[in-house]
Amino acid sequence: WPWAPCTTLAGQCHQTQPLPLPHYLPSEYHYEYTACDSLGSRWRVAVPHTPGLCTGLPDPIKGTECSFSCKAGEFLDMKDQSCKSCAEGRYSLGTGVRFDEWDELPHGFANVATTLEHSLCYPKGCQNISQVLSTWVPLGDYIASNTDECTATLMYAVNLKQSGMVSFEYIYPDSSIVFEFFVQNDQCQPTVEESRWMKTTEKGWEFHSVELSHGNNVLYWRTTAFSVWSKTPKPVLVRNIGITGVAYTSECFPCKPGTYASKPGSTFCKLCPPNSYSGKGATSCQQCESNTYSEQGSGTCKPRPPCTDKDYFYTHTACDTNGETQLMFKWAEPKICSEDLPDAVNLPPSGVKTKCPPCNPGFFKTNSSTCEPCPYGAYSNGSGCISCPAGTEPALGLEYKWWNTLPANMETTVLSGINFEYKGMAGWEVASDYIYTAAGASDNDFMILTLIIPGFSPPQSVMEDAENKEVARITFVFETVCTVSCELYFMVGVNSKTNTPVETWTGSKGKQSYTYIVEKNATMSFTWAFQRTPYHEANWPYTNDIAKLYSINVTNVMDGVASYCRRCALESSGSSCTSCPPGNYIDRTSGACHPCAPNTYLKAHQPYGHQACIPCGPGTVSNKIHSLCYNDCHFLLAKDGRTLEYDFSTLANSTSFTSGPSFTTKGLKYFHHFNISLCGNHGRKMASCTDNVTDIRVPDGEVEFSKSVTSYACQSIVVPSDVMGYKTVVSSQPVSLADRFVGVTTETTLDHITSPPDYFPTENVGVPEVIFFYRSNDVTQSCNSGRATAIRMRCNPLKTGSGTLSMPRKCPDGTCDGCTFHFLWETAEACPLCSAYDYRAIVSACVGGIQRTTYVWREPKLCTGGSLLPEQTVSICKTMDFWLKVGISAGTCAAVLLTVMTCYFWKKNQKLEYKYSKLVMNATTKDSELPAPDSCAIMEGEDAEDDLIFTSKKSLFGKIKSFTTKRTSDGFDSVPLKTSSGNTDMDL
Repeated sequence: WPWAPCTTLAGQCHQTQPLPLPHYLPSEYHYEYTACDSLGSRWRVAVPHTPGLCTGLPDPIKGTECSFSCKAGEFLDMKDQSCKSCAEGRYSLGTGVRFDEWDELPHGFANVATTLEHSLCYPKGCQNISQVLSTWVPLGDYIASNTDECTATLMYAVNLKQSGMVSFEYIYPDSSIVFEFFVQNDQCQPTVEESRWMKTTEKGWEFHSVELSHGNNVLYWRTTAFSVWSKTPKPVLVRNIGITGVAYTSECFPCKPGTYASKPGSTFCKLCPPNSYSGKGATSCQQCESNTYSEQGSGTCKPRPPCTDKDYFYTHTACDTNGETQLMFKWAEPKICSEDLPDAVNLPPSGVKTKCPPCNPGFFKTNSSTCEPCPYGAYSNGSGCISCPAGTEPALGLEYKWWNTLPANMETTVLSGINFEYKGMAGWEVASDYIYTAAGASDNDFMILTLIIPGFSPPQSVMEDAENKEVARITFVFETVCTVSCELYFMVGVNSKTNTPVETWTGSKGKQSYTYIVEKNATMSFTWAFQRTPYHEANWPYTNDIAKLYSINVTNVMDGVASYCRRCALESSGSSCTSCPPGNYIDRTSGACHPCAPNTYLKAHQPYGHQACIPCGPGTVSNKIHSLCYNDCHFLLAKDGRTLEYDFSTLANSTSFTSGPSFTTKGLKYFHHFNISLCGNHGRKMASCTDNVTDIRVPDGEVEFSKSVTSYACQSIVVPSDVMGYKTVVSSQPVSLADRFVGVTTETTLDHITSPPDYFPTENVGVPEVIFFYRSNDVTQSCNSGRATAIRMRCNPLKTGSGTLSMPRKCPDGTCDGCTFHFLWETAEACPLCSAYDYRAIVSACVGGIQRTTYVWREPKLCTGGSLLPEQTVSICKTMDFWLKVGISAGTCAAVLLTVMTCYFWKKNQKLEYKYSKLVMNATTKDSELPAPDSCAIMEGEDAEDDLIFTSKKSLFGKIKSFTTKRTSDGFDSVPLKTSSGNTDMDL
């Protein structure tokens, strides 16, 4: 017993008598169990609500076993330690808890935004980020994830006394967000790795559950967005989190407002129907007053606004037997406005009859004024069926341009923009010559229209061509009229799988058409979804914002109808249609099949006339069935009187490269990843880009990608594994940049695609740069003709192998306009093949009678492969000493000969001077006549040989002497003659 406080009297303390403590009432304390011991037992003890000195508490008693639990709908009454049913207006999960109210973050949850390079167990706070966008946000009935690049983690720790389960509902509409749910134990080890990555949802809320083991468990809901484009992704939504396997439930939970539990022992609370409400812990719902309304699951009622012209819409009834339709006005459901309030408008009168529009092409009108499809072999413009003429066949498809009733293969609904549940109401209404969006239940609802196509029957030539992707195409004409940033989505689903957004239009768009090419023969769903605004506002201020579809045309539909007949190829008998062999066009006059000319490709869907065979671009050839043109990795170029030959075979396979790092506003580092297959394999594309955001399979590398593209060149967004903390690289948003060859040339422009030289300046002008031009099939709002790609091949002998790929400095992402991509590929393989022009011969000096000829490459060497350098040649030659001796000998002989001739002519000249002087002397003696010869004999001192020119055998000197004879005075030559005896007789 404690002593009572003392009192002071005259400076002395006098102890008073002790006071007894009051006994606690049962309402002032509660029971708890102690921690379980090693034997699995525990004690029940009473704990006062207000700690302090007390007495009269019940003594501890032995409690139930630690594994003891109550059933769902029951709770453990700690007073007598027995299970009892929950009262009306309350519920329980037995051994679990449920979190279904998200007005604020429930107790026990942790909500953090972390940096991108974080540890799963020890996250660090994300710096300088908006907590609204970077964390999970409670929004009443559910909690929404972040929509930026930070990693938002919602965590909850629970200790299970027995094995249990966690379950929740979620909506995961956008693959631009990575959404994962996993459980970790005390050692920070994941326990459910195989179910970590969540799948995207298509139709409302999906249910997901994971088994939990005994002991401590930490639950993680983690998201990271990839908002590398300007568009913000849609968040992940989670609701109704339930956990079973906890120790016990000592009380039942009251139903939240807008729900009720009318029976005891409830395991959940039901939603109040529309136009009713309930408070917390309600056993039933109360009806709203006539001048108020409420939506399903509401805790309060709202006043009804006055009706306006935005609260009703018009539609048409089906045609009656007289071929007439009625214009009908209807209130938008659910009707929340009041016609009794001042300034309220009334519903316009219905029943005005008008003539029914004609049936859609390929259909005919029956006696009951309904439209039925024409039988096979007939066509129709909407009035009556006409049999196809001989030599023609129906062009099967589906064309809708009259909207009196919704076609049988189309369906419409509304997806709530509040709780993302489908409502039993029409989202689109027919209006004779177009179909338009209805009002819906809220301005942020999604108005959904879906067209189902069971399959396609493309031409035989398309089915036999594995590389021709076009199976069919869908073309629709639409218009949007909006006062705010409304959005119209066009989505495509394959084999009933998740719809993939293909194109999005924001704001008002004038009347225009859009074409999507179908590349796979499968059951396809085409969906149009229209949302006026992403924000929920009262009174529907944007109801007049609408989307209209005027016409929808799908080609090559299996079991479709025909609006016209086309010429077909005739069998040999000429009576029935047949298919032309691949690569043949149909003559419109005779119906005969004719092969296309070499190096042309055929328009598979319009193979009529020789003009259907389109010439291939420069540097390309057609395949055997004339379905496409390709380059065989070789190129010839005539330049400066020689032919340059290029061989790009080593670059045919896929080559990948990554641009420099880019960063989003929140610091997410990502790369533009490109895969390029320069020339493919005889028309087969080898480059592939994938999207693994929603299907990351870590174990054993078994990855099944939800989306991939294969082409000559493609692009994807890549986030490295070290950034995200995953075991694999995250790849998303694959885009094809090159689906077909345009041509290969050295010109900078081809088919309106230009590769400006100033994008990649160069100082090397010795070798022309070959440019590969491509186009893609993807048509977007900004690229009406699809994307285009130009790859410039530059010869660089220093870069062997695959070399390097780069993009223009002006366009760091590879494109300056978003439509045309430019790449520079520098490699030795871009050099022409070597030929005899590329090397020269070097001849050595003659050494020891041997001369060598060596061949070397011209510098700089701008060629590769091709001709090899010739081997060194050796030839026999004469040395310099030999020719020097020959020269000296010849010079000596010439000098001797000249000396002898000089002496001879000098002597001869002396004799002539003597004779001449003698004649002159005789002439002075007798002027008129010659002196008589003194003798006929040779004068003394003269040699007979001096006057002889011709002898029987002329010596060298004799021949020279013959040129020195002089003519006589009468102009004749004096020739010494011989007699028969050989002596000289006379001069003539």
